[in-house]
Amino acid sequence: MTDPRRELLSASRGVPVPTGAGTPLALDPATAAAFEALELSAALDAVAGCAAGPLGAARVRARRPSADLAAVREELAMVGELLTLERLDTAPAVEPAPDVGAALAHLRIPGSVLAGRDGVQLLRLLAAARRTAQELTRVAELAPRAAALVVPLPPATLDRRLERSFDADGTLLDTADPDLPVVRREVTSARERLVARLEGLLRGLGGEGEGGVTLRDGRYVIPVRRDERKRPDGIVHDESASGATLFIEPTAAIELGNRLREAELAEERVVQRVLRDLSAALREHHAALAAAFEMCVAADDLQARARYAARVDAHLPAVAAAPAPLRIRHGRHPVLLARGVAVVPFDLTLEGEERTLLVSGPNTGGKTVLLKATGLACALAASGIIPPVGDGSALPLFTRWFADIGDHQSLAADLSTFSAHVATLRDVLAHADDRTLVLLDEVGSGTDPAEGSALAAAVLLSLTRRGSVTLATTHMGVLKDLATRSPGVVNGSLEFDVQSLAPTYRFHKGVPGRSYGLAIARRLGLDAPVLAEAESLVPDEDRRIEALLAEIERRAGELSAREAEVAALQLDVENLTARLALQEQTLAARQAELDQRARTFERDAKREAREVLLEARKKVEAAVALAQQAADDEKARAARRLLEEEIQGGQWSLVAGRGREGAGASDRPMTSDQRPAVGDEVRLSTGQTGTVETLRKDGRVVVRVGSARLTVDASGVEKLSGTERRKEKRKQHAYASASVSAASGPSEVDLRGLTGDEAQTVVEQALDAAVLGERPLLRIIHGMGTGVVRDRVQRVLKGDRRIKAYGFAPQAQGGTGVTIVEFDA
Repeated sequence: MTDPRRELLSASRGVPVPTGAGTPLALDPATAAAFEALELSAALDAVAGCAAGPLGAARVRARRPSADLAAVREELAMVGELLTLERLDTAPAVEPAPDVGAALAHLRIPGSVLAGRDGVQLLRLLAAARRTAQELTRVAELAPRAAALVVPLPPATLDRRLERSFDADGTLLDTADPDLPVVRREVTSARERLVARLEGLLRGLGGEGEGGVTLRDGRYVIPVRRDERKRPDGIVHDESASGATLFIEPTAAIELGNRLREAELAEERVVQRVLRDLSAALREHHAALAAAFEMCVAADDLQARARYAARVDAHLPAVAAAPAPLRIRHGRHPVLLARGVAVVPFDLTLEGEERTLLVSGPNTGGKTVLLKATGLACALAASGIIPPVGDGSALPLFTRWFADIGDHQSLAADLSTFSAHVATLRDVLAHADDRTLVLLDEVGSGTDPAEGSALAAAVLLSLTRRGSVTLATTHMGVLKDLATRSPGVVNGSLEFDVQSLAPTYRFHKGVPGRSYGLAIARRLGLDAPVLAEAESLVPDEDRRIEALLAEIERRAGELSAREAEVAALQLDVENLTARLALQEQTLAARQAELDQRARTFERDAKREAREVLLEARKKVEAAVALAQQAADDEKARAARRLLEEEIQGGQWSLVAGRGREGAGASDRPMTSDQRPAVGDEVRLSTGQTGTVETLRKDGRVVVRVGSARLTVDASGVEKLSGTERRKEKRKQHAYASASVSAASGPSEVDLRGLTGDEAQTVVEQALDAAVLGERPLLRIIHGMGTGVVRDRVQRVLKGDRRIKAYGFAPQAQGGTGVTIVEFDA
């Protein structure tokens, strides 16, 4: 569509103002009425609200659908590029351009001189164009189509010259030309001389006038009372409102006033010359300035469309010339979205031989909204705007549009509602073809139901045979049956909640909708006898159809519930699968870490053992050498003591079954009941505990400590009492439970009977083993007692970052005598 007034304005300004993507459709009365019925202008207003400036917004509002497939695809692709950048938060920052259309048009006239404010506006245009070009160039790699809007700009010297020439209000600066400050100083000097002379004359009058020196008709004057006896000679230029005061230019000051005027004229000549020179300089770059202006407006228009698409979460649809499939995924009405209405998305598909969709259902169920949303989606896409649709949508480009929506009754034209509908249907049948979109609301209404339904059926069948894409709403049961016997016609309905008798606005294709008229009347409290009689008067065929539709709705509801349940189960399975996969990855990573730690530990242990053995060997060899060199018994005994000290420092052999003789046995006397016997549990002077295996004849004993044997003097062995033995067994049990292999890890450790220090050691080992064994929980039994062990356990757990949570066990599982530890996954 083109607006002649807009074209005339565009031509006068010398700047093209496109109205859409490619050549817009001819705005015949039917097409104009269709766009008005669809509220296309309101949808365009919503998009225009995303523009940075008024010119970009006006460009959006001027857009109209086009059937030029290549142009529409290019426009949508450009918007799609910037939409991606909008979602990445890297979109270009487009600068709005000032409206310089009139200035550019004036500049085209040879010899014309621009006003100062025009120069300032062109300077602002250049600044906006340079920033816009810079931003579009920045995103050229990801948005090459948008970057193609960039045009060559005038040289930067033009910007600098304009900056030197004008202030923000368009007044010429002294830096615009060397002559300007000279003539302006002369004007200032002449004015000061004139004002000083007038003020002197005014003082000579005794200051009785009304005010001081002022301007009248461009001349400086003084106020003098009309009855002033000493009134000076001169020219009266004005009088006060009361007539009591005259504003006189004294004769003595006329010459000074003339000199001021001459100085002002000289200044004006210089100003005009400077403006003429600047206009000539700008005229040389008129084409570049016009292109820069168009670039800014086009970029703002493009950015507004991309921002709108991002705001409504729209996705780029596929477009094709009709006849082509109509496929809308997650469609929403753009005008309702702009008004903040909660919109239920819909999916609508017409593919293959499907051409006509009959939508039925109760009033206020959203049928008309569905028609308008579908029409607007196609209209916006054909205008180069991504409509609020989801991914996978496909929209045809139509060459003709018809929409019969609403009540067209006209008293002035002597048309009833039915007559108006028939007039529209006449136009539709006269022009519709396979590249036409037809939207009919309540087709066949306004007359006798039998005749109206027959007429509607005939019209719909005719449009279906022509290949026109037709969407029609109806309440007529006869039309609902049309789809079962006519290829190309399909039913559709909008869901209605039977329990609440309220619409859900969810669209279902393939199933006709029920009217729910009697059910709604019953819900609103209509008399039961009247309702019963009404139900008895419903024809048997209609009653049968309503019962069948009710059964279909019930089964559809059950199927929908089952599908939702299956979808939920499928989601649970997917989540579980993902969690298992993540756990497998975590376990594999932990196993690799454990293997690496084991290799590192083994390597470090071997190195440390080698270093210890080498050091011990050096000392033993030194002792042996000393013994071999001993010349007397004293040196030999010294060498023996050195060797025994080294042996005692090692405490026992690292090889099981081969003991070393210890040294440093105590010389304390031992009673008979303190002497150890084979099998006794004893404590050595070094603090180790073990079991006596052999009593030697030389008074020494062999004690089994772990996997090693130690030979010590009997005086250095202390038998454990019964209490100490029980305590040691518990301690060994705790150590054993906390020292299991990392592959399994402990699940429980018993600390009862241990001291605080002993319990801390056991708990730390148990935590390490449980983490390495990937145990989710660890049960620590510390008993209630005095609370010493429990408090020590709490301190250890509090500082361990591997622990997710810990706390006392339930009362039935030990209460405050047991602490349960949960590890991080």
